[in-house]
Amino acid sequence: MNSKSGSILSCTNVYKSFGVSKEKVEVLRGVSLTVEKGESIAITGASGSGKSTLLHVLGGLDFADSGEVQFEGRCFSMLSDSERGQVRNTGIGFVYQFHHLLKEFSAYENVSLPLSIRGDNSAQIKEQAENILCEVGMQDRLHHFPSQLSGGERQRVALARALVTQPKCILADEPTGNLDQKTANQVMDLLFKVQGEREIAMVVVTHDEAIYSQMSKNFSLNDGKIV
Repeated sequence: MNSKSGSILSCTNVYKSFGVSKEKVEVLRGVSLTVEKGESIAITGASGSGKSTLLHVLGGLDFADSGEVQFEGRCFSMLSDSERGQVRNTGIGFVYQFHHLLKEFSAYENVSLPLSIRGDNSAQIKEQAENILCEVGMQDRLHHFPSQLSGGERQRVALARALVTQPKCILADEPTGNLDQKTANQVMDLLFKVQGEREIAMVVVTHDEAIYSQMSKNFSLNDGKIV
């Protein structure tokens, strides 16, 4: 199936619920969203409104009960587990509120891991990992472990890890929610800079007005629907 004109990622009439029978809770109720190349989209909404669930479905980390999710025209429902993993590894970068860095790995090792998983050669891995860490201002922290880094530095490494595969789209779930305002602004300024330079599409779940005011589009999830 062909993707919508200009779209990198899209979902159409997506429903998602959790639980069974009387305990079943509908979280997403017919959500449709199209993300185009270079576009930045903010998704806001009350806690528990399904924002993180929507990101997980968009990124192929979770399945919709019904509806369709496409990345560059490929329907996730038609892909095998390994094919979905390949899409995530090559096309989509994830950034979370908590960095999720491996504590026993250095900054360089955390960032190079996605490239190792997909089988890049060691010279390519070294060049790309070091380049992106320099780009996010971590050139002096390549061999530091997460416990040796500040919160902002850890989030910069997490951002580098998301960008190192040169994705077409970044999905970020409250990427500054665990940072003070000054550090949050620095991290987002960096993300916007890289996003603009590389024309990466970006979907950010956030409560921060300073973030969603800079996005090209803003949506809110209310009662399981996009408003």
